[in-house]
Amino acid sequence: MQKKYCFCLILLWLVLPVWAQQRPHYTQYIFNNYLLNPALSGIENYTDIKIGHRSQWSGIENAPKTSFVSAHWNLNGDYLWRNPLSLPEKGDDPMSRSYTQNYTSSPAHHGVGLMAVTDKTGPISRIDAGLSYAYHLQLSGAKNLSVGVYAGLSRIALDVSAITLENSADPALATVVESQFKPDVAIGVWYYGARFFAGGSVQQVIPQKLSFSASANYNSGKSVPHFFLTSGYKLFIDDEIAAIPSVMLRKVNPMPLSLDANLKLDYKDKIWIGGSYRSADSFSAMAGFNFKNLLNLTYAYDFTTSSLNTVANGSHEIVLGFQLNNAYQVFSGGRSWR
Repeated sequence: MQKKYCFCLILLWLVLPVWAQQRPHYTQYIFNNYLLNPALSGIENYTDIKIGHRSQWSGIENAPKTSFVSAHWNLNGDYLWRNPLSLPEKGDDPMSRSYTQNYTSSPAHHGVGLMAVTDKTGPISRIDAGLSYAYHLQLSGAKNLSVGVYAGLSRIALDVSAITLENSADPALATVVESQFKPDVAIGVWYYGARFFAGGSVQQVIPQKLSFSASANYNSGKSVPHFFLTSGYKLFIDDEIAAIPSVMLRKVNPMPLSLDANLKLDYKDKIWIGGSYRSADSFSAMAGFNFKNLLNLTYAYDFTTSSLNTVANGSHEIVLGFQLNNAYQVFSGGRSWR
């Protein structure tokens, strides 16, 4: 009985909705879609670096905690006027109404990036790290289409010392596989212009067997693909204030389709506030500011609406971003429809 209990808990992480999915949630994905879609590699004129941490369901012991670092940049050496790889003259608002009205698409170019993500839930932890590549096609005078691929390695581990059984010599732990390495591949596409974006991606393209036991009785776990579709548009309320609504659909079998809906109100690409809704899970409040041409800081708090709200106080997420080689000295945040 103890043996079944131990490994049923582990299988929950692999297949049941209580754990939501095998990859982490990001409330602020809209500001770093690169984490979910490698096609964004090199979409900016500068080197875009993000460092973040998410503490989910505070109040629950051993609840999920996620940390990440990502960076991507383009391989094009030219700075051309009025396109995503270059921005207006130094100090100008990079996404002002006048700029977007005269926007032209980026020339074809390559982009590369790297990321590392750590995620821990109870005794189970994983580390994902890898590289990405994207090619950005110039479709017309104001539109681009990029395609990207990510390749990396995942380490999935079980901390046996964190499992307490009535019998410390229980045979359930006799054949435990404490860590395993798996290849990881993701692909994506991204269609974008001055004021809109739409994209799709698939993580964990190659299904992998996931088992923490050498016993044939407990080796049915597996990784499954994660599908994402997202889109958004920037609406100018006046010359200084813009609203950016966006949505994301997420599908992870055997779970039902999940919807994220976001709205961000932005003042001159310097400060912003926003809200988000995740179906059958949470509401979120978000805020952030851009400091000169170097960094931006964003924070989100999730108000849990699922049955976990009786024991969980909500989730915290904070992200610090840096823009290196920012040739046009514009305020951080760049094309803030992201």
